[in-house]
Amino acid sequence: MKYQLVKQLVCDEGFEREITWQSNINFTALTESSFLRELAWVILSCGMKEQIVRKKFGLISECFFHWSSANKIVRNREDCYNSAIAVFNHHGKMAAIIISSEIIEEVGFESLKKQIRDNPIETLQEFPYIGDVTVFHLAKNIGLALAKPDRHLVRIADNEGYSNVQDFCRMVSLLSGDSIPVVDIVFWRFANLNRNYLDVLSSINFSKQESDYIDEYERDIYQ
Repeated sequence: MKYQLVKQLVCDEGFEREITWQSNINFTALTESSFLRELAWVILSCGMKEQIVRKKFGLISECFFHWSSANKIVRNREDCYNSAIAVFNHHGKMAAIIISSEIIEEVGFESLKKQIRDNPIETLQEFPYIGDVTVFHLAKNIGLALAKPDRHLVRIADNEGYSNVQDFCRMVSLLSGDSIPVVDIVFWRFANLNRNYLDVLSSINFSKQESDYIDEYERDIYQ
């Protein structure tokens, strides 16, 4: 299967732990601390390479009490902001983390979690820096069955004959048994590792059995 080959190539490059991390995320088990951490990660990642954020994220986490609680960040907002700016000099993003903590503190995490479960996209977009694409990045990172339609996934989906990233990742999920967010991260990491990722994917053919399954899946989706 094409996906399994891509997944193995990503694992061979040393990213098996990343795939395992994504597969273990469960929205039901989401805590305030883990939500704060993933929200901050997505805010910081907006418009920046993942490698840059990863290098700084440990130190930034220290500035925000390792995301222990929104209340603690809000009560120490000035110290958090000033220490974080010294590590990562982006005033807008540091302010966004403070504002996000204030929102969580005001709404209450359990109430917010229920709102996310019932209306994920609209609720998550209430946070600063969470836009039409980054909302899916955050959603998948907190365990929701969604893929991020970034430029790589859009190109890959189109290359495989799909106009919609969600449908493409859902199909691969059904074929492979991996969750939609895991499918997302496998293809995203593969694209980041291979400049000519579309050519490589085009050179791999589906088996006849897989092609028949995909045809049946698409008929069910588009009828």
